[in-house]
Amino acid sequence: MNEEVPPPAGPQPAAPRVERRRDWVPSLIWLIPIVAALVGITLVAKILWNRGPEIVLSFKTAEGLEAGKTAVKYKDVQIGTVQAIRLSRDRSHVRVQVQLNKDAADGFTAKDARYWVVRPRLDTSGISGLTTLLSGAYIGADAGTVDETTDEFEGLELPPIVTRDLSGRQYTLRARDIGSLDIGSPVYFRRIKVGQVSSFDLDGDGRGVTMRIFVNAPYDKFVGANTRFWHASGLHVQLGASGLTVRTQSLATILLGGVAFAAPDDVMGPVAQ
Repeated sequence: MNEEVPPPAGPQPAAPRVERRRDWVPSLIWLIPIVAALVGITLVAKILWNRGPEIVLSFKTAEGLEAGKTAVKYKDVQIGTVQAIRLSRDRSHVRVQVQLNKDAADGFTAKDARYWVVRPRLDTSGISGLTTLLSGAYIGADAGTVDETTDEFEGLELPPIVTRDLSGRQYTLRARDIGSLDIGSPVYFRRIKVGQVSSFDLDGDGRGVTMRIFVNAPYDKFVGANTRFWHASGLHVQLGASGLTVRTQSLATILLGGVAFAAPDDVMGPVAQ
């Protein structure tokens, strides 16, 4: 038979009360992903803010172009990047998708904007694009001027001789044949190079050639309504009592051809339009 044990004499200690600590201060370990998320959101927002329009350029070949690396430049300033390169459905050309910067939205989406691939070239205007031997090819751009915009352009296969940022005037000449001239051939005034041949076309009846030349400012003020133009190519050889006389505009005209102009008797008429 069990006997009850009497409680000990004297005051009894109070029973302990368990209270849960209020852990309202977040652990420092959670600050790392929060900061990383904020940084990521900031970077994405910055990219979207600086992101401009997308355009598509068509070229015959994608030689020298690389998605994610090839830059689009205007006056050697990068205004965009090639994002993707795809073959057209009929496999006749390539379609180059370009992401322009935000500050390139004006002018470079105009319908008359021009794009071409800058590579090392040797032509009548000289050697160009030598810097691309080290840095790689890039896409050159010439801003348009019209208000109408588009997102698709047909790229030029050759760089334009005259860009819209040049100051000067363009003139139209007509001749029976092109002679030794070509696009980029120099134009001379008093044996100083003042311009270049920008384009030429065969007339519709096939009886002549229409040529366009560009004369840089301020030399365009010397082109009057009575100015005469002639081929400055080749050599002019004259044998007389004083000996042999050889005349030419420059060594370049012997190899590449050229155009020269002057007013009769050095009396220039009204400025030509």
